[in-house]
Amino acid sequence: MLLPTLRQLQYLKLLSEHGSFSRAAESAYVTQPTLSAGIQELEKILGASVVDRARSGVILTAAGQEAVRRAEDILARTEDLVQAARGAGQPLAGRFRLGVIPTVAPYLLPRALPVLRDRFPKLKLFLREDLTQRLIAALKTGALDAALIALPYDMTGLDWAHVEDDELLAAAPANHPMASQTRVDPDSLRGDDLILLEDGHCLRDHALAACGLEPPKGVGDEESFAATSLPTLVQMIGSGLGVSFLPAMAVHAGLTDKAAVTVRPLATEHPSREIVVAWRSGSSRGVEGRLLAETLREAA
Repeated sequence: MLLPTLRQLQYLKLLSEHGSFSRAAESAYVTQPTLSAGIQELEKILGASVVDRARSGVILTAAGQEAVRRAEDILARTEDLVQAARGAGQPLAGRFRLGVIPTVAPYLLPRALPVLRDRFPKLKLFLREDLTQRLIAALKTGALDAALIALPYDMTGLDWAHVEDDELLAAAPANHPMASQTRVDPDSLRGDDLILLEDGHCLRDHALAACGLEPPKGVGDEESFAATSLPTLVQMIGSGLGVSFLPAMAVHAGLTDKAAVTVRPLATEHPSREIVVAWRSGSSRGVEGRLLAETLREAA
């Protein structure tokens, strides 16, 4: 049986990502006729058309979508093979693509990166900051080697190693009655306007779950306020727009130092999120993922 080549599968994957033969060819560093010929040969081998050519660009057929899904897994495992061979006996040497969520990156990495540089001088770290959902998707397709994320989250198909528990703290305007308390019962904040990060940030769900609260609702069942980042959230709190919850990691890094904000521990059991390094189950980068988590744990 004639089988597709890895190069043909790469062409198909790039075609799926770029939606254009010209852009896919440019990304593959080949001419457009070369890429087109590779796709045509792939279609002959599969016995099915994988793309429809339209004026608006390239549209994958049902067979093409399934082929891309399988090709991504094959290519990711092949890259794992190469990286495992290159890194044999030298963990965390060479290229390592690490995803980090925005509510962790600015607060943990400044402490951790110098440690990683000193301990692993041959490491070439490529960082990608994004939301958890997109980082996990990139892990599963092989676009990332590992990701620094927060749990709880659906980790189907992934393995992970613990870095640290990050306590969630109540935050309110400086003149809020909460300022006179040493610990804050989340129920006491139910009468206040609750501001959270916009939907898609896992910290939003962690805060609500840890405090047993429901998402805030405004007119038409939509939130009155939501923030796009932790610095924006702090400014909104300091301006008197409402109360919220902040990760201790960010507060200790100085997030609230110049804001008119009061921060207090929560009087509830386990008000925290777990920071972990995650990687695709079965990936050869698992050993490095655990080593990375251990190093980050020491730097935390």
